[in-house]
Amino acid sequence: MGAVCCCFSEPIDFDSEVNLYHFELHRAVGKGAFGKVRVVEHKRTKKLYALKYVEKARCIKQKAVANIIQERRLLEEIDHAFVVNMRYAFQDDQNCFFVLDLMLGGDLRFHLERKGPLPEKVVAFWLAQLASAIAYLHRQHIVHRDLKPDNVLLDAQGNAHITDFNVAIHYSDRRPHTSVAGSMAYMAPEIFGQQGYSWQIDWWSLGITIYELLFNKRPFDGRNIERMKSAIAKDPLQFPTDLIPLGDHGINMLKQLIERNPSRRIGCRSTDQLDDFRQHPWFGSLEWDRLETKELTAPFIPDLKQANFDVSYELDEFLMVEKPLTHTKRKANTDLERLKPELRQLEEQFTVYDYDRSRRQSYYPHNQPVFTMTATGQSAHYQDGSVPLQPTATIAEASRSGSPEVFNSDTRSPHSLPAPYSS
Repeated sequence: MGAVCCCFSEPIDFDSEVNLYHFELHRAVGKGAFGKVRVVEHKRTKKLYALKYVEKARCIKQKAVANIIQERRLLEEIDHAFVVNMRYAFQDDQNCFFVLDLMLGGDLRFHLERKGPLPEKVVAFWLAQLASAIAYLHRQHIVHRDLKPDNVLLDAQGNAHITDFNVAIHYSDRRPHTSVAGSMAYMAPEIFGQQGYSWQIDWWSLGITIYELLFNKRPFDGRNIERMKSAIAKDPLQFPTDLIPLGDHGINMLKQLIERNPSRRIGCRSTDQLDDFRQHPWFGSLEWDRLETKELTAPFIPDLKQANFDVSYELDEFLMVEKPLTHTKRKANTDLERLKPELRQLEEQFTVYDYDRSRRQSYYPHNQPVFTMTATGQSAHYQDGSVPLQPTATIAEASRSGSPEVFNSDTRSPHSLPAPYSS
């Protein structure tokens, strides 16, 4: 028997596989399509984390089993200063759990809605950090596919981190992807083309995100899918600098990010995707080495004396609108053969991860494709983007600021993911 805690009626063996009993449950701070996010504290180390828990029944109902497994695998591969990294993964009979780096500064959507257009100096700093993270993901052969203010979280020191890998995939060097996934207002024009797309789409989405942070609106408008597609493909990129000033270097950066030709887009022109960013005058004399080790002081520090999230997440549990999360023992000796195919797939493929004991491994290219199993035992769809391009929603978001829906033709349904760490 290893280290034991007797906080409950039965001792907790911290040398056994990680489980929910290893953590104290604190306040809820986010809500996604399948579950919530709350602050937790590891009982032995006293470290604070964010616990994202995904309800299995809701996940199966929305045909998102493959997405959850894919997200779990991708997060095991990732460890970067400006990514919300996974530290543990496990499950019980009702939920799958991701234990992630805790970000107390809130998401950029939260700050954008409360402060309006954000200062140029602040946004440039965040862009440098996010560019570093995206270049890292691409080196791991991962394309995020859903970059937007909602999916960027700040830590207590004001550093930006990419989160929510629910529709992320490994991209292929041999063939382009054709599935529609992500939030339409941030989608690159090549996603709607006939030739397919690859990792270059992340730089476009980052450009739309940066534009929105600076001007509190998105550059392309559309009241329906076809109008939005047309605007993304053809409308001129305009800058409301008469209302909100932006220097020439900032405008030049946006033009290079929101470039319709992927081969000319910044980040896509050299082997080292960060080269063009390091040399761009918008960053001035930024010390990139110190940036990537978080030695630089961020120009915006979140106010930790107030909640940097929607407090209604806690209110739902207080009013018993939703069943609160509790520590629950697993059923002993579960017969996998008797489980529904989707539950069995989760049991077998959503494996335990413990960063203190496990060595991060890459599943590329071995995890492509990921299938969702049906009751007949047949594979229902691919998660690697090899399905034909199909329309996935009936309305697209306009250019106004606000949380857009997420579309994923891999699962044939939209997922509304408004919250930090959402899934």
